[in-house]
Amino acid sequence: MQNKAALRSDSLQRRDRIPPEVRSVKNKLIAQNLHALEEVSLAGTIFFFVSFRSEVDTRGMIGSAFAAGKRVVLPKVDRTNVLLRLYEIRTLDELIPGYMGIPEPSVTDTDRLCSTNDVDAIIIPGACYDEKGNRVGYGGGYYDRLLARMQKPVPIIAPAYEEQIVDEVPAEPHDIRVGIIVTDRRVIRCGAEIGQDL
Repeated sequence: MQNKAALRSDSLQRRDRIPPEVRSVKNKLIAQNLHALEEVSLAGTIFFFVSFRSEVDTRGMIGSAFAAGKRVVLPKVDRTNVLLRLYEIRTLDELIPGYMGIPEPSVTDTDRLCSTNDVDAIIIPGACYDEKGNRVGYGGGYYDRLLARMQKPVPIIAPAYEEQIVDEVPAEPHDIRVGIIVTDRRVIRCGAEIGQDL
């Protein structure tokens, strides 16, 4: 079994090599599959990440969520405390470059501050996944720490290109699995109660 660093490197290289015209088609298929999920269609408030570099495009998904009348919550990196703070945004115009250039909310109003207990679905990024829902992130541990603080079961959903699905990801006790993986070809339900530490 490859270690996480090797899996991350290989998967990101595969993701980066997807041609732009293929990526565009895949993004549309992933968005369609994601919005067709009952967990998303019934959610009133959705936590998204904002796509960066070669990640699955989430800006269109966020726009569709706004169009459907949903509340959208996004992460902002708190480097001092090494954690993610969640803020509601009301338009994509409220994004600015943040940590490592990743787009994040420009808002800092306390009335926009949220927690995972305020959301009905969580859409998270990652480098690769296996079909059991094990995930390789980007190495910072921000999402594992965020999800470990959840106090209620919330669907954790990962949009990914089919190229990001691997045979096996080494799992550690503190890792939080995703419940659903949505690719351009399929929806993988990872076979356990969603939103729990499995």
